[in-house]
Amino acid sequence: MSAVLDDGVKVLFQGDSITDAGRVYDDPASLGSGYAYIAASWFSALYPEKSISFLNRGISGNRAEDLVNRWQKDCMDLKPDWISIMIGINDTWRAFDSNDPTSTESYENSYRKILVSARDKLNARFILMEPFVLPYPEDRKQWRKDLDPRIGVMHKLADEFDAVIVKLDSIFADAAKRREPSYWASDGVHPTGAGHALIAISWLKAVGAA
Repeated sequence: MSAVLDDGVKVLFQGDSITDAGRVYDDPASLGSGYAYIAASWFSALYPEKSISFLNRGISGNRAEDLVNRWQKDCMDLKPDWISIMIGINDTWRAFDSNDPTSTESYENSYRKILVSARDKLNARFILMEPFVLPYPEDRKQWRKDLDPRIGVMHKLADEFDAVIVKLDSIFADAAKRREPSYWASDGVHPTGAGHALIAISWLKAVGAA
């Protein structure tokens, strides 16, 4: 399978802290130290003949509505050809740690709004990544009833917008059968080095680059 990313395209990574991964906000070219950096580096090594630009605008703590609020500056103005999005775990998390829930309907409306904008005005294409949680610590198991419908929404939107899908929730569930959940994400959400590498490998496979 050949990579779907053509020569000369611009790829934007969007999301929350998992995508952010410590990027330097005042350096527009900073990719952080997580999966976005790993995936971009490996793609560039595998396809040196392709001039692909990779950008990261993930921001720690973001929910879907936060992407809506900053979409013009952190997406539309950058004019990406491909947009890779992983968002949703904070929509779930805030319901449990702050009593500040986001309804599945609101999540879907926000997610659809940014996709419509980028499709209609930029003719962009999408790589949609499942939000995920591992059952560690124990209380993370309660999150499934809130997160699973969001994953369903993401798949619905992926079908609607003909997006590439990265099935991270099931990928991490399978990985946790090989090593304990904390090996992949120390708090069930934020990936370890191995976790970020697993996301990067999964992303590269999804776009046909590995």
